[in-house]
Amino acid sequence: MELYPTIEKSDLKSIKTFQESKLKELLVYLKSNSPFYQKLFIDNKIDINEMKTLEDLTKIPTTSKNDIQANNQDFFCVPQNEIVDYSTTSGTLGDPVTFGLSDKDLERLAYNEAISFVCAGIQKGDVVQMITTIDKRFMAGLAYFLGLRKMGASVVRMGPGIPELQWDSIFRYKPKYLITVPSFLLKMIDYAEKHNIDYKNSSVYGAICIGEGLKNQDFTDNILSQKIKERWNIQLFSTYASTEMSTAFTECEFQIGGHHHPELIITEILDENENPVQEGESGELTITTLGVEAIPLLRFKTGDLVKAHYEACKCGRNTMRLGPVLGRKQQMIKYKGTTLYPPAMNDILNDFNNILCYQIVIQSDEIGLDEIIIKVSAENNDENFVNELRDHFRAKLRVSPKIEVLDFEVLSKNVFNPTSRKPINFIDLRN
Repeated sequence: MELYPTIEKSDLKSIKTFQESKLKELLVYLKSNSPFYQKLFIDNKIDINEMKTLEDLTKIPTTSKNDIQANNQDFFCVPQNEIVDYSTTSGTLGDPVTFGLSDKDLERLAYNEAISFVCAGIQKGDVVQMITTIDKRFMAGLAYFLGLRKMGASVVRMGPGIPELQWDSIFRYKPKYLITVPSFLLKMIDYAEKHNIDYKNSSVYGAICIGEGLKNQDFTDNILSQKIKERWNIQLFSTYASTEMSTAFTECEFQIGGHHHPELIITEILDENENPVQEGESGELTITTLGVEAIPLLRFKTGDLVKAHYEACKCGRNTMRLGPVLGRKQQMIKYKGTTLYPPAMNDILNDFNNILCYQIVIQSDEIGLDEIIIKVSAENNDENFVNELRDHFRAKLRVSPKIEVLDFEVLSKNVFNPTSRKPINFIDLRN
């Protein structure tokens, strides 16, 4: 198995030609096996034989998560007895969306994670501690495990939470890398400092970070990343993926965006009118999966707003790189003339060392305008803290949200809900 695929070192023209060949294979497969795309091709009078280039993709309508939710079974291209694993992801219409994986899909998933981990610098024989769940129908946890085993790394399956157990495991098994939500690293550091654990001299070299952003748009460290590195000098690698993509965009050692794997996915960055954006502009990431057997997707709109970077990387890969996610398209907030996304507010809140946990709630007021409520629990919940927090919002984002101070015991139960795979820091109550 090639863990540094040749196609990633090829010139851009060769990559494009390769992807166009894979696209033709996918279209034939969808026409033969996918009830949803069979209907879509007929309804829109699409002749797949006319789809010869990546640019021709724009002739095909996009697919959204709502489409999958409303027609879940029609997306399956294999019979139920060939599904070996089920995963779910949250749906915008209420019920979760089911994804099934065949044996071939699990193999592809393992390969994706293996080449992604190699991209971040993990090597055969390294010990990696997984601080993430592998159960609860969570595809990512399974993917991490399969990928690490495929590339020959050793895995410590710790699962999320409980800093004491994480440190016990670190000093017992000496992992070189952690896979974790980055904000949890701060909890581990806090625990270590309170219990005189010599964490700075542990075996940990770096962390593959999931679920939360680490970088600003210019690839400088954001506030969360800065706070971690100020206290613990380890490498932090961003990775971006989703259940729908079954593909990860992971940073290499130069940490200037997550690398695209051309053999696994075709990407488009689209504006509000579903036209490709100009180079250097941000738009909605829209993907076409390659090599997926059970539920392949064609022009699926992820909802994530990103910017692509095309200049060659010093690591030798010539593939496109994705910058940090600007925000979710559906989570865009219009507040008193200012457009906001949750990551910008996360940065503000992460700037305060005394905040124990927080939750951003967006709702519509009585006249239909967006209203922002920041629920916080802090070590000092006095009026000065609230005023300082409000002033910081005004200075950085030119908005002054409503702030509610709650006891940690009350708020933490909502933020760290045991039924959720990651902290619930954002709730959108708008219809």
